[in-house]
Amino acid sequence: MSHSDNSNYVRRVVLPSGRAIEVVYFENQPAHAPQHASVEQRVDLHVCPDCDKTLVYPVEWDEASPTHWEVRLRCPNCEWTTVGLYDQETVDRFDERLDHGTEALVRDLKRLTRANMEEEVERFSCALASDAIWPMDF
Repeated sequence: MSHSDNSNYVRRVVLPSGRAIEVVYFENQPAHAPQHASVEQRVDLHVCPDCDKTLVYPVEWDEASPTHWEVRLRCPNCEWTTVGLYDQETVDRFDERLDHGTEALVRDLKRLTRANMEEEVERFSCALASDAIWPMDF
């Protein structure tokens, strides 16, 4: 007698109208199937396999199943691209890495903006002190 284990997965989706719905996915799995039939090699999606730079970013990603994502990747250093199917854990690690990268970029942007503003204030102060500012400049 063959028994099957019906498991489900719920994902909350917000529609463009703003209305939120819950989508239930059902997945039939054999009751006696091994939990890990094959050991998947750990993949770091942010590392380019061609040039080894840690600049890879997602161009597009879509949910392929309750446990996997289809992700289109691109490396801006060597223009490598690929589309692959990745498990949730791998995508979560990638997402976390992207968050850290975004935080670093925002920190650098704030520092650069502050440095530029300080330079502009200094130039403006010097121009005021030397009477180089005229009403027609505004």
